Amino acid sequence: MKKKNIVQENFLEKKPIHNSEIKWNSDENGIVTLEIENKGIANRIAQMLLKKPKITYIHLDEMGSYVWPLIDGERTITDISVFVKEHFGDKADPLYERLAKYFQILESYKFVNLK
Repeated sequence: MKKKNIVQENFLEKKPIHNSEIKWNSDENGIVTLEIENKGIANRIAQMLLKKPKITYIHLDEMGSYVWPLIDGERTITDISVFVKEHFGDKADPLYERLAKYFQILESYKFVNLK
């Protein structure tokens, strides 16, 4: 059990940074939309044969939209958690587990890099 806490602590000290290839914007309600360009040979074939769009739009939820602009490559996940807790209060709980999972997902899709 102690190992898991050490791993989690180390993960929370990582500094996320946006993938520079991803464009994003936010609407009047603060909801962030990521614009993912579908590149590569497989995507080109899917675009021709299956009418797959050249750009996929991903709309983040309320918490994701709050977190996304806080990602600057300087703040750690722990730093970001302070802002999230202040903004959402108990609604963000379980805070660290939730943020850790969120950043694992963002990293798995290559939306962010963790340094």
